[in-house]
Amino acid sequence: MAKMSLNLKQSQSLMMTPQLQQAIKLLTLTHLEMTNVIAKEMVENPMLEETGGESSMKEVEARQKEVQEKRADDFSGPELIEGGKDNFDWDKYIDGYNSTSSTPYTKESFSKEDGPNYENMVSKGDNLQEHLEWQLRMENLTEEEWALARTIIHNLNDEGYLDEDLEKILSLSKLEEEDSREILKMIQHLDPVGCAASNLQDCLLIQAHALEEHVPLVHLMLENHLDNLMKKDHAAIAKDLGVEIDQIKEAEMIIHTFHPKPGRLVNPEQTQYVVPDIYVKNIAGEPTVQLNDEGVPTLKVSKLYQNLLKQGAAAKDDETSEYVQEKLRSALWLIKSIENRQKTIEKVSIAIVKYQPEFFKKGAAYLKPMILKDIANEIGMHESTVSRVTTNKFMHTPLGVFELKYFFNAGIGGKNGGIDIASESLKLKIKELISKEDRKKPLSDQKIADILSKSDIKVARRTVAKYREGMDILPSSKRKNAS
Repeated sequence: MAKMSLNLKQSQSLMMTPQLQQAIKLLTLTHLEMTNVIAKEMVENPMLEETGGESSMKEVEARQKEVQEKRADDFSGPELIEGGKDNFDWDKYIDGYNSTSSTPYTKESFSKEDGPNYENMVSKGDNLQEHLEWQLRMENLTEEEWALARTIIHNLNDEGYLDEDLEKILSLSKLEEEDSREILKMIQHLDPVGCAASNLQDCLLIQAHALEEHVPLVHLMLENHLDNLMKKDHAAIAKDLGVEIDQIKEAEMIIHTFHPKPGRLVNPEQTQYVVPDIYVKNIAGEPTVQLNDEGVPTLKVSKLYQNLLKQGAAAKDDETSEYVQEKLRSALWLIKSIENRQKTIEKVSIAIVKYQPEFFKKGAAYLKPMILKDIANEIGMHESTVSRVTTNKFMHTPLGVFELKYFFNAGIGGKNGGIDIASESLKLKIKELISKEDRKKPLSDQKIADILSKSDIKVARRTVAKYREGMDILPSSKRKNAS
């Protein structure tokens, strides 16, 4: 009688797909950048063609199922990479991010029946420090925590790396070391993820930790085999980690989606011509979200190549098989990534409108305090995803065109027993008080704070001064002299 035994085998598996990584990258693009990407892909990929409006997702899912069924006969190699072919160029990977993902725009025309004229509508982006500070203002930091955070942020170079020795920066803080490390970690996981790292390995590991699903093999390769990755020595990595070379290549594809110089993703000095991603219209007295699909074609896989796959023609020639496999995969990923991007922007916009109904009916004075976490919890996504969606994405409303990040404001005035008010609303109230003051006896910052406190908005004099200066309004002494 045969002896039976139970054997346990440990294996590595990838949970984060390159499809999801591509979708995340598309989230960072503006509307114009995305349409440019689509146009370029349609020229370069014969698999893609525009459909007349039928549901592309159903076609994509059907095509994926068919490819999986035929893969054993038609193609060789794993599903995510070409069998035995290595396209990964580490030199290009490191050097290729010297420019940012945002490119300068030329004047673009955009027409919609009830849309605005965009020729004079421009936007200047934040620099890296301003972008990181904007996100941190959503957190409830103490003065000491904020001081350390600013020190770290203002010691970052254009690529997002720390220019100063980390231990020296942390030693200057009055915080406990554990608390200081938490602030550093918080900054490293802001958008763009990976800033405030000391070297390339740390930067890539931070991005690996930020994946929504843990991929153990990616961590092991970055921690122990970065040199071998750069030398493309897949065999050495596979042997040491006890996995197949194909798994190493799949993990490498995920690593390739990380940004070795994340700071370059934020480019401040470019003037952008704005095309809204979202339209908000008042329908029956209620604000309603409409996604801007102008210039975004509905894509599907070409019928010609569908027939080629069905006939199994690709399997007769290795070169043809490899070409068809690559282009099919690229087409499917792009289709799903575009739909994911559009749905995510729509989700975030609907949540913003739901959270800020008074703003869309009555104006900026009724903007409520709202932070990234509020919307992230509402739609069930990570805060970094919401940050990507709200940056360089614009909403056209009956009140004007606003960047999505405009709607996010930390609450002010509620810590001392008063009511919370959004920073934008506070600016408007300060501006309104100053506009109505007696020019011979202008209001001091303390007097403005006192007046606001009567409306239960309890802010300090220095807070009033900060927002007044931010609006380029002179202090009371100079306003009196100027009158």
